[in-house]
Amino acid sequence: MYKFALANDLCSKNYSQTVDISQYSDRNPDAIERKPFSKDEIEVLWSKVDASEYVAVVLMLIYSGCRISELLDLKKENVNLSERWFDITAAKTKAGIRKVPIAEKVMPLFRMWNQKNGCEYLISTHDGNHFEYRNFYDSYWQPVMELTEMLHKPHDTRHTCISMLAEAGVYERIIKRIVGHKGHGVTEAVYTHYDINQLLNAIDLI
Repeated sequence: MYKFALANDLCSKNYSQTVDISQYSDRNPDAIERKPFSKDEIEVLWSKVDASEYVAVVLMLIYSGCRISELLDLKKENVNLSERWFDITAAKTKAGIRKVPIAEKVMPLFRMWNQKNGCEYLISTHDGNHFEYRNFYDSYWQPVMELTEMLHKPHDTRHTCISMLAEAGVYERIIKRIVGHKGHGVTEAVYTHYDINQLLNAIDLI
């Protein structure tokens, strides 16, 4: 940008040369610290699942590792309950478009939401309408956190899933396939393939 500005007489000095970013070589100063749900907190969620159908949503996020936007935009037509997976058809990256295995533990929650109403989306508002993120966060996520006396953000569910899979000994490349992280290297991107049964075996470990 400075080269362009200098060439077009928009500035007289390249100030980027005076910036030292080496102090940030091992960290991202703008990164948001994520806090996975503890095992005790997950037990609390299970104990409260009958108190609010939106507690179920938190558990569905934890046991799938999908992004909150991916679950809120998930249509029932892309959920295969008989084979235990759902399709993410739109994502920020190519790796994000994937089949996500449904853990056996949360199958009853997926069935409950699938049968709940006539909304084309799996998760819906009390009125049976499609969610916008802000509406979900303010009117549904926050009340669940108050009900369970927890302090978490929706993205913490994704980190919880990744942590539990890693703790269960699941290979990193399989974790990436489940949560939609981009792999590294030609071998992983081209030659490694996991079918849905392998992903189901992995997700059922948590």
